[in-house]
Amino acid sequence: MPSASFSSSRTFRRSKRKGSNRNNSDAYEPPNCQNIPAPSVGTAPGPSVANSSTNPDTSNPTTSNGSNPTIPNTSSASTASSSVLATTTSVSSSETLPSNSSGCSSSASCHHSPYDLRKKSPMACNSENWLGCAGTSTSTTTSSTCTSGSQQSSTTSSHNHHHYSTSSNSNANYDYLPARKRPRRTYSSTETSTTMSAAHYLQYEMPDEVLLTIFSYLMEQDLCRVSLVCKRFQTIANDCELWKRLYQSVYEYDLPLFNPEPCKFLFMKVEDCEFSNPWKESFRQLYRGIHVRPNYQDRKYQGRNISYFNTVQAAFDYADERNAANNIASAPQIGAGMSNVNGSNLSVNISPGSPTNDDNMSVLDSPGSLIFLHAGIYRGEFLVIDSDITLIGAAPGNVAESIVLERESESTVMFVEGAKNAYIGHMTLKFSPEITSTVPHHKHYCLEVGENCSPTIDHCIIRSTSVVGAAVCVNGVGANPYIKFCDISDCENVGLYVTDYAQGTYEHNEISRNALAGIWVKNFASPIMRENHIHHGRDVGIFTFDNGMGYFEKNDIHNNRIAGFEVKAGANPTVVKCEIHHGQTGGIYVHENGLGQFIENRIHSNNFAGVWITSNSNPTIRKNEIYNGHQGGVYIFGEGRGLIEHNNIYGNALAGIQIRTTSDPIVRHNKIHHGQHGGIYVHEKGQGLIEENEVYANTLAGVWITTGSTPVLRRNRIHSGKQVGVYFYDNGHGKLEDNDIFNHLYSGVQIRTGSNPIIRGNKIWGGQNGGVLVYNGGLGVLEQNEIFDNAMAGVWIKTDSNPTLKRNKIYDGRDGGICIFNGGKGVLEENDIFRNTQAGVLISTQSHPVLRRNRIFDGLAAGVEITNNATATLEYNQIFNNKFGGLCLASGVQPIIRGANKIFNNHDEVEKAVSGGQCLYKISSYTSFPMHDFYRCHTCNTTDRNAICVNCIKICHQGHDVEFIRHDRFFCDCGAGTLSNQCSLQGEPTQDTDTLYDSAAPMESQTKENW
Repeated sequence: MPSASFSSSRTFRRSKRKGSNRNNSDAYEPPNCQNIPAPSVGTAPGPSVANSSTNPDTSNPTTSNGSNPTIPNTSSASTASSSVLATTTSVSSSETLPSNSSGCSSSASCHHSPYDLRKKSPMACNSENWLGCAGTSTSTTTSSTCTSGSQQSSTTSSHNHHHYSTSSNSNANYDYLPARKRPRRTYSSTETSTTMSAAHYLQYEMPDEVLLTIFSYLMEQDLCRVSLVCKRFQTIANDCELWKRLYQSVYEYDLPLFNPEPCKFLFMKVEDCEFSNPWKESFRQLYRGIHVRPNYQDRKYQGRNISYFNTVQAAFDYADERNAANNIASAPQIGAGMSNVNGSNLSVNISPGSPTNDDNMSVLDSPGSLIFLHAGIYRGEFLVIDSDITLIGAAPGNVAESIVLERESESTVMFVEGAKNAYIGHMTLKFSPEITSTVPHHKHYCLEVGENCSPTIDHCIIRSTSVVGAAVCVNGVGANPYIKFCDISDCENVGLYVTDYAQGTYEHNEISRNALAGIWVKNFASPIMRENHIHHGRDVGIFTFDNGMGYFEKNDIHNNRIAGFEVKAGANPTVVKCEIHHGQTGGIYVHENGLGQFIENRIHSNNFAGVWITSNSNPTIRKNEIYNGHQGGVYIFGEGRGLIEHNNIYGNALAGIQIRTTSDPIVRHNKIHHGQHGGIYVHEKGQGLIEENEVYANTLAGVWITTGSTPVLRRNRIHSGKQVGVYFYDNGHGKLEDNDIFNHLYSGVQIRTGSNPIIRGNKIWGGQNGGVLVYNGGLGVLEQNEIFDNAMAGVWIKTDSNPTLKRNKIYDGRDGGICIFNGGKGVLEENDIFRNTQAGVLISTQSHPVLRRNRIFDGLAAGVEITNNATATLEYNQIFNNKFGGLCLASGVQPIIRGANKIFNNHDEVEKAVSGGQCLYKISSYTSFPMHDFYRCHTCNTTDRNAICVNCIKICHQGHDVEFIRHDRFFCDCGAGTLSNQCSLQGEPTQDTDTLYDSAAPMESQTKENW
């Protein structure tokens, strides 16, 4: 007969000779399940283990002799077919079975199996001569009824048949061989015994439906034994539905549960499994378990060896006693079959072709006891786990919701030293102390993990109504649990508390709606937390304090009432790739000497700032996305510090980065853009090193510096803003060095109201207004800057401002180089001012600057123009190669000339045009304002805003009532065609425009204080 792990047939025959009557019908009595070795998993035979004792708690009846003989295995092992068939007959006779006594005895053609199973070749012959056809039988193997899985085990066993002779007729023994092994001979029906006819019918002629129905009444052990009879029985006995029914009657799961390695359990869909019969494979892996199932303890099942208990504590006690008695740490390896609860070897056959390698067997060899906790509410159980016990829920549907462990005092479940590989999973844990109870419980929790243990907590629902203790507490040196896929929610205190050097890994947990923090990490604890969902807490999401540490990766933290992540008092967590968003206050809050590394996180949509840093805290904020905050992006105040680098900060309602109250961070390599307010705002004596950032496309100023602040800005690109690039006001100071400031709608730099920055080595260009505007008492030192290609003056100085400009290059301006007016002052020293459209330096309206050792050249208008009662001190300047002249003075202007100013090689186009009889508009158009005598014609009713050049007075307005006004800068309105009479010296009239005596005034930024 086929056998994958039977004992030697020779040994079996020896026992038959010594103790059995072969001619007696008792020879076919089915042996007890504990005394019959069955085939092990796959094709490899497993060792037999003697059953040392029979526990009174087990549900199986004991055998009459009280022990199992040890039966050695060989690769050619077999047993008597009649004995196994008699076992089947005996088991099935206790049930009412369908009758099928006719219609299938003559040939296979009378029966059409829904399983399309191959029949043995004798069924294709006459019933009186079916052995004669044995030689023509095929050896085709059919697939399993569950899937098209392999038939490796059956194919192997079909080549390992043995037979033995009897005293009555040796030829009759060939009937137990497959058809292709039988000799070609005939025999009379009188030679066939009644037993052999029954065996022949069962093996070859009984319909598959009937066999399937018979097998459905068998328990798992008997079903495995019956699969040894023949290949047909093995195929039918491996039916998925049979094993699914058996599996769900024991474990109740809707899907097969696999235990691929210690402390790891996985539910898998049948179609996703690699096993030909997933239900049977799961049965095999879990069969070693004992069960806590109320009202099942006294039930007995023939063909099943499972222990049941009414309480968890009873199961724990039994497991401890059994482990101590069997000394499982030094026990021999269990074979490929299922292990019963007493440690005896009860091998069962699984589907052919299933894997039998060492990795597959390691689950069964793992230490510890497996305990299944079935549906129910278990109150008052006091569970202190100090060994490698596995406790797992067993129920249909949502397993964890169906099993509840609950206590009202002390901790519901405690893991203590010794629970190195303990496991608890798929159940609900509750700690529900009475509010009015006088029993102290501040030291107790729903789940507590103590020192020197590393249990696994998997797919548990954890609830606590205690207002003075966390739901889960992990504390002490060596506390290192693995908590995964748990739901820690709706607790009246902290959800998860890790403290006192504890560690652990926490993954895929749901932590929500807790009264205090979702997670506390304290006192040098260093957990690893990955991919948790922490949300809607009534306090902070994660709180690390008092030197707490930890590694937090890919967590989703949102909608917490306070900060999503809080760091305090020397805590130093590492937070990587988390999403921290929609907080009702801020995203990250670091205070009171807090530290931490926040790297590659997404921080967005928080009601307050995305990141708060204060009170001497010094975190690292690196490579984060900080955006769409309802206030600012990063807010550093109260002497906060920190390294803010490589972040992308955008779309925030207030400043991208705000620094105030003597805070001193390092801000570098960030992109700060598209803010609804300013980019960087430094105020109230704020400091900081701000370098190599890109600040652009913000609604207000790119950088604001005010109220005594002194930051250092180096090598930044500040551009494309909708107002000013860098704005110093109200005593804002600091250094602006080597920055590239360009393409702003207003000035590149504005300085006002007592601000006194040092602006050195910058490029300030492409502004739609001026380059630098100093006004309303502004100061500052501008040196070695390049200021070019601005739509208006390169530098404006006005309204009592007094800056110092040294060694700057101010060129290619679309207006003047430097414009000083409305009482502006300043010292202009050693600057190169060239190629500007208007005057290189224009001084107007009571201004009085000092110009010393400047070079003013190649201008498209005059070099220096002084007008409107202004004056200046000119010392050692060089003014040359300018189109309209070197130094042009309006009527009444008397500058102070000191030293040798060199004015040379200027083109004097104005004088040439006048002497040539041309209208001055010919050389200026309406964009330049050459300085010359201008007149007014009363006959033509010209206004105070109109001016007429001397040649137009002579030609176009000859004989009119005219008046000389003064020598000043203007363009000719007659030549521009804006008067009633057409100019005789000019061509077609151009657009109507009034003469402008000064360059257009720059736009001034309006301060907004609502930060």
